[in-house]
Amino acid sequence: MSQLAEPFDMSLPAVMQHLSVLEASGLVRSEKAGRVRTCTLESDVLSRAEQWIHDRRTIWDQRLDRLGDHLDADAEALTQDPTTQTTRSSHD
Repeated sequence: MSQLAEPFDMSLPAVMQHLSVLEASGLVRSEKAGRVRTCTLESDVLSRAEQWIHDRRTIWDQRLDRLGDHLDADAEALTQDPTTQTTRSSHD
């Protein structure tokens, strides 16, 4: 563990705490043999997490694109309708 913590600007207990969270999530597996603990990244779990994030990003990109289109259409309608311009400016 100390070799794993070496490049980071944090204490060994802090690194161990982070690893325990990753292990609990299934992203990391650790095995102890004597005084040596070996950590292994579970790439299949990481791939599933990446896919989940990608799917959510795609959904939100589509939603935000639709919102942008809607707002653009509203802005265009406001510039083309002079009665809306007058009504809006009277409330300012």
